[in-house]
Amino acid sequence: MSDRSPAGSSSYPNDLPPAERIDGIAGGVLLLCDHASNHVPADISLGVLPALLDLHIGYDIGAAALTRSLASSLGVPAVLGTVSRLVIDLHREPDHSGLIPALSDGHVIPGNQGADRSTRVERFHIPYHAAIEQAVQDYRPELVVAIHSFTPRLASDGRERPWQVGILYNEDSRAAHPAIRVLRERGFVTGDNEPYSGRELNATLNRHAEAHGIPSMSVEVRNGLIQDEHGVAEWSTILADVIAQVRAELVR
Repeated sequence: MSDRSPAGSSSYPNDLPPAERIDGIAGGVLLLCDHASNHVPADISLGVLPALLDLHIGYDIGAAALTRSLASSLGVPAVLGTVSRLVIDLHREPDHSGLIPALSDGHVIPGNQGADRSTRVERFHIPYHAAIEQAVQDYRPELVVAIHSFTPRLASDGRERPWQVGILYNEDSRAAHPAIRVLRERGFVTGDNEPYSGRELNATLNRHAEAHGIPSMSVEVRNGLIQDEHGVAEWSTILADVIAQVRAELVR
């Protein structure tokens, strides 16, 4: 089995597979990265300047590189999304109002006005989540960790987000609370369900972890800290140690 393999297939021209799967050791940790890519398929026109896709509205800056680095250092599997959140937000329920954003942090997305929701769900959302569910079945993880990044300030509200890292969770805090404790003990400014609450937005982990009774957490790293190779390497080392410690506590 290859280290990196496409999950699913597509009949659309010039299109990527709906998910990237990195193989690893079963029975441990499964990493997820919903907003790994700013790719827009050639047959979809969003009507925005290409430069916008390189901002946080297009994808989670640094999250894909961090996920791949963690997968490599921990020897664990991962599933990454392959399409921009402006095409469809994979970290939303199919009926969520922000699934296909017409407006993102103050930027109008003209190509999403009147977009065919059902087609995009069938083309991207369903196969991506099917790939995650298959990985859960294949690897039987004891811990699921979703990797995200956040912008220090949203243009739409202007408020500063002071955290270096945030740990998000919904009802199941078995992994999140130890992670928050460890990060704070090490001096990191750590948000507890910040910069937004996992109790309000936790679609992927609700579906693939909590629904199966698997401990889980989302890790949100401030994107300026992981925008280059040095930052990714530093935070990969930090988080690999935190994830290993959390997992050890869970299996005691």
